[in-house]
Amino acid sequence: MQSYASVVDRTDAPGDSPREVIDVRSLGPPEPLKNTLETLVDLDDGTVLVQRNDRVPQFLFPKLEDRGYAHETVELEDEVVTVIWDPDA
Repeated sequence: MQSYASVVDRTDAPGDSPREVIDVRSLGPPEPLKNTLETLVDLDDGTVLVQRNDRVPQFLFPKLEDRGYAHETVELEDEVVTVIWDPDA
């Protein structure tokens, strides 16, 4: 497993921002989506959220876009990492 710093560095997310990692790989739908959106509400401004998942969270993307978040997904060998940030923070 790569470090999350190297995964975030592969995206356009701000590299010098604080990060929070959530692991939703073991959760069934719709819990990953729900947990991710709830975590975003509680984050300090400027914090980048790194979501570890076992699949591409395709239903999450439109909800992020509706709320003004930017996101990029990196598919690794054993998991999918979605990096989420507020481009206006």
